[in-house]
Amino acid sequence: MYVPPAFAEDSSEVLLDFVDAHPFGVLVTAAPSLFATHLPLVLDRTRGPLGTLRGHVARANPHASLGPDTEALVIFAGPHAYVTPEWYASKREHGRVVPTWNYVAVHATGTLRLVDDLDAVRRHVAELTARHEASRAHPWSIDDTPPGYVEKQARDIVGMELEIARLEGKWKMSQNRPAADIAGVIDGLRAEGEARVAAIVEARRPPSKR
Repeated sequence: MYVPPAFAEDSSEVLLDFVDAHPFGVLVTAAPSLFATHLPLVLDRTRGPLGTLRGHVARANPHASLGPDTEALVIFAGPHAYVTPEWYASKREHGRVVPTWNYVAVHATGTLRLVDDLDAVRRHVAELTARHEASRAHPWSIDDTPPGYVEKQARDIVGMELEIARLEGKWKMSQNRPAADIAGVIDGLRAEGEARVAAIVEARRPPSKR
């Protein structure tokens, strides 16, 4: 990922917090050809220096039959929004401005390992479900299903793990613009209902431009 210094985030804790908060990723492999799968993932910070991602795919998915030691990339995307030059003070001063897009992205790379073990897959599904049901008034559990039902369904999926070897983070949030332009972007995003992106622009504003 192309990351100019102004937009780089190097803190592994910040990057892992982002992955935890945005767990739906895109798994990409290049062998034998480029292929992508969109899937929810669970981050285990206790395994490996940068943690391990766990997920699952349908047994019919080509990702379920990859060879050993397959290098993989997982892409996590965050809030994003179009930025119009109309918000820039620079537009009124000299007009030498163009549109852009503000966004957050984190890339995790490592070696993919398939987990074709029924008990392990069942535990993963239980953990994944529990995490996303926890905030509900009446959380659903795999134990709510008839005996043997989950095991039958689990036979149609394959688990996978990726121990993260490298993390990259990009917060492209107008940090390279003059202070007046950044202020205009914040106001413009708020006016258009993009409060989440506006908050990140505010938080990422360089101290010299506050």
